[in-house]
Amino acid sequence: MHGSATSLASSVPSWLLVLLCAVSGAYCLRRAGGSGGAAGEAVMGFGMALMAVPIGREDGWRLPVLAVVFCGAALHALWMLRGGVHHAHHLVGSLTMVYMTLMAGPLSGPGLGHEPGQGHEQGAGLPLLTGALLLYYAGYVMLGGTRLITAGGPLPPGAGTGHRAAAGPGGPGELIGACRLAMGMGMLAMLLAM
Repeated sequence: MHGSATSLASSVPSWLLVLLCAVSGAYCLRRAGGSGGAAGEAVMGFGMALMAVPIGREDGWRLPVLAVVFCGAALHALWMLRGGVHHAHHLVGSLTMVYMTLMAGPLSGPGLGHEPGQGHEQGAGLPLLTGALLLYYAGYVMLGGTRLITAGGPLPPGAGTGHRAAAGPGGPGELIGACRLAMGMGMLAMLLAM
């Protein structure tokens, strides 16, 4: 995510994150069908995948392009807020990606990686903001996981109608929840790697 891949062992987690985010983005894109929220999640998934690719800093185009894309996604999420506060997570996610893109930029050169036992250095992000975002995404992942586990439980006796009955266990609603959870975990992993 930040810096070049020096060995296979250090790049495997990054490539797994790329795969996870790309698959989540592809699923959201497939489900978009005119839904602004799903399209926004697809952009976020693909952007997270591109940002997680463990390549060196020689690619000067990647970070500015990502910053522009995520600023556009933040503006779109801000526009979607007029439809309800439930779009606030999209705004937080887009702004978090802008923040991580800026922190991965020229301020954090290849020599500024973290060694065990060292504190945050220049380019590692603002400790207070990074900590607040870590708390937000940890809470989001915990809440999302709880909702997903609860949604996957057995149907109570006599509950033959409603949304769950139409979708069924493991239906599209649960897959969307799983994709959101996966992207939340990806965001948490990227913040931890700063």
